Amino acid sequence: MSGTFSLVIETSTPYASIALVGPDGVLEQRGFCSDRKHNALLFAPLEELLHGAGRRHIGLVLAGSGPGSYSGTRVGIAAAQGVAIAMDCPAVAVPSILAVPAADGGAACLAIGDARRGAFWCARVENFRLQEEPALCDAAGLAAVVAEAGAAGITVFSFEDPGRFPLPDGLALIVRLEFPDATRLWQAWEKSDALTRAKWSAEIPQPLYLKPPHITPAKRPPLVRPS
Repeated sequence: MSGTFSLVIETSTPYASIALVGPDGVLEQRGFCSDRKHNALLFAPLEELLHGAGRRHIGLVLAGSGPGSYSGTRVGIAAAQGVAIAMDCPAVAVPSILAVPAADGGAACLAIGDARRGAFWCARVENFRLQEEPALCDAAGLAAVVAEAGAAGITVFSFEDPGRFPLPDGLALIVRLEFPDATRLWQAWEKSDALTRAKWSAEIPQPLYLKPPHITPAKRPPLVRPS
């Protein structure tokens, strides 16, 4: 099969997946389950997709940016950048919270997560884009946001067990456990508007930070330039 393919990598949760979209739009996906070993398990399915029917030319690489497992997300983004360098094509990070069943069809929903040390995060998504960046809150703030979403009929989901959140039983029951996958990440990219895609493409691929990263700013330009 000739033409340009797109590679999609989603590793922000233990239920990781990668997909390859052909020039005819047909998509192949491979999944694997791993908690802390994405760096070890990613490469076999990646090689299978890239070389399964001969060497394929990749014109775009997408990677899920979370929020989720920070180490898993970094591994996925690093792999995406490596393929992009080899193929001389753009690498673009897309928020993983757009790639869940609750967000199918561009539906409005609320994502929540544990930011550790007594803090939590939430983010509203709709029409295949973030309505705002993930915001931090305390337990009382989380309960208020979830209650508001529930009253409005908005689906609430998390990548983590809903039982871990300090929510009253009535609110905890409305939180769905859902995971992103590479196929839905591709669909979020395809169905998002041109301005949103341009914004993602202009940014250097990196995980969605819930708190400012304590790192030294890079002194050299990125190896993979935004498209």
